[in-house]
Amino acid sequence: MLVATEPSGDALGAGLAAALRRRLGEGVRFVGVGGAEMAAQGVVSPFDIRRLSIVGVFNAARAWPLVLRRARETAALAARERPDVAILIDAWGFTLRVAHRLRRLDRGLALIKYVAPQVWATRPGRARTLARAVDRLLTIHAFDSQFFEVEGLPVTFVGNPALGRDFSRTDPARLRAAIGAGPEDPILLILPGSRQGEIDRMLAPFAEAAASLAAERPGLRLVVAAADAVAAEVERRVAGWSHRACVVQGETARLDAMRAATAALACSGTVTTELALAGCPMIVAYRLGALTHAVAKRLIRTPYITLLNVAARAFVAPELVQGDCNGPALARAAGRLLDDPALRGRQVAAQNAALHIMRGGIEDPTGRAAEAVIEELRKRGRI
Repeated sequence: MLVATEPSGDALGAGLAAALRRRLGEGVRFVGVGGAEMAAQGVVSPFDIRRLSIVGVFNAARAWPLVLRRARETAALAARERPDVAILIDAWGFTLRVAHRLRRLDRGLALIKYVAPQVWATRPGRARTLARAVDRLLTIHAFDSQFFEVEGLPVTFVGNPALGRDFSRTDPARLRAAIGAGPEDPILLILPGSRQGEIDRMLAPFAEAAASLAAERPGLRLVVAAADAVAAEVERRVAGWSHRACVVQGETARLDAMRAATAALACSGTVTTELALAGCPMIVAYRLGALTHAVAKRLIRTPYITLLNVAARAFVAPELVQGDCNGPALARAAGRLLDDPALRGRQVAAQNAALHIMRGGIEDPTGRAAEAVIEELRKRGRI
């Protein structure tokens, strides 16, 4: 059983399912909750996960009845299908409730959490809570282990699959041709997030910054990469921008755009790691609702929101958060990158050094995760 409720978790689940099938053969069967990528691997979700992709304590409170209902439905699926192992991917609040229900359903069921809650940043008590809820943790960051092992939870560092993103088939020229850009035209890539709440909060300051940058640089091309879950809304809003921007959708176009871009404005998330892998210098931005931010300020213990910066313990990629995430500030920061090739080169070199730290010597993160799952199954006599 694989359970994921966010686009990044859907990608992790799909990769893990494929890796498990390669090792266990076509006889392995998957059930669970996920999105389009997991569906392509045979995970038929009983409900649409998009409304469960939630950021912020107040949004979570409003969605709480839905979260509980979907957790019950997930447990009911497990009761019908009787899986040998349940892998709960990211999505702390939802998967914790699912874990509690699965434990009551079958105390012998192996429960594996894939991706640790960010206790290094906030709410360290979640390490103890997780240790009581699951049997094993697969972590994508080497620095996670110390927080959970002290609570008695077995931890396997498997590495971050995002670091294995393959850019070998990307073609920057293909993207430039698609948007009518010449080989030397500067391109600003804008990545506004994959959740509806992120689009609501981030697209407006990005639009203001893009308009200012394009007005001062007539040759600048604007490209907006839209996640599938919010593509229609992004296209609708971008159509009203004062300066023309090309909206691209789909994996191939998105990765081509990362390789072609001169610089990027990115909503904080997995995409920042992908941009670094593509060799694209970036400005990272994020904005929470006012009340959520007021709570978060009291809880967060790190100055960084970007994993590159956490790994490097420095602002490798500039971060503009909350009040600093506004059109003029974003335009100034992105303008410096667009106008200074030497600055771009230094930032890309620093991003590469941070990626090396993040890899931790792991060559095949998804394969390592699959081996950890198989090890747990063997330990319990399920294979």
